[in-house]
Amino acid sequence: MLFVGGKHVSDTLPTPLTPDTLRATGGFAIIELDSPTPEEMRKVGQELGLHELAVNDTVNAHQRSKLERYGDVVFLVLHTADYDDAAEKVAFGEIHLFVAPTFVVAIQRGASRDLAVARSRIEASPDLLHQGPYAVLYEVFDAVVDGYRPVILGLENDITEIEDQLFSQNTSVSQRIYELAREVISFQRAARPTVAMAEELQRAGSGAVWISPSRSLRTRAADRNEAELEFGRRMRDVHDHTVAVAERADEFRQMLENALQVHATLVAQQQNEEMAKISDLSLKQGEAAKKISSWAAIFLAPTLIAGIYGMNFNEMPELHWALGYPFALSLMGVAAFTLYRTFKKVDWL
Repeated sequence: MLFVGGKHVSDTLPTPLTPDTLRATGGFAIIELDSPTPEEMRKVGQELGLHELAVNDTVNAHQRSKLERYGDVVFLVLHTADYDDAAEKVAFGEIHLFVAPTFVVAIQRGASRDLAVARSRIEASPDLLHQGPYAVLYEVFDAVVDGYRPVILGLENDITEIEDQLFSQNTSVSQRIYELAREVISFQRAARPTVAMAEELQRAGSGAVWISPSRSLRTRAADRNEAELEFGRRMRDVHDHTVAVAERADEFRQMLENALQVHATLVAQQQNEEMAKISDLSLKQGEAAKKISSWAAIFLAPTLIAGIYGMNFNEMPELHWALGYPFALSLMGVAAFTLYRTFKKVDWL
């Protein structure tokens, strides 16, 4: 798309597609590419004179969020985020931006609505587009950061549910905490670098905004100053949003770490209670075993004496003794009583 004076004038770009031919139009071009092949990306890079390292980053993809400058071209990598509340997963995409005085190249990888949102905002803001390519950068950056808000709300809702689950003795909550913490960490990696990026763009100064080169030097200088002020104000607002998102993500990570610790404490407490119950049961069983063993020993002595004297051998001593029977009974009683007193003394009975 070709824009002149903040208006969309054509969907056809000049050929050959070079910075000089775009400069001759008096406007700037917005070139959108959806998951281009390496050959397509390198072709665009050669035509527009993009730095080889930046083109390689775009070809390889899966880059960290970053802001780099190559002469008068600014290269940005932004990570988009969408939250699947049912699966409790954050889906990430990438938007790569090349911003120069005469063009903006926007490369999208992965499913995301943010670039479409930015496009609709751009088309609805001719006054903003009048300020040049960096107005496009602002809209894309702002759309990506705005896209983080539903993720924040989704994560916040799930963390609230986890807090309710913590004291319900649900054994699966630890896995849920761990998996959600992993998503929060991934979201932090995507969102946190945008704070420094927005801050750098906010203070970019005279090199931050380009106005259409077709105007007179005096007019361009006046417009440049106003454009820089407006861009700085808008990026300050975006910077505030990025800080809020990063701080909220940090809070979520800390809350999940605390939740995991609380869950571990509750599990340990529950295990201690179970062990206490088992110990108490073992103690009761030991007491019962002692009593049973004591009574068994008490009855064993009379039984042993009765068994010996009940064998009725002819040559047994005291077999025909007149006092043998009362003596045997007395011996049984004394043995049983002695054992009873002994067990009672050691608290087995």
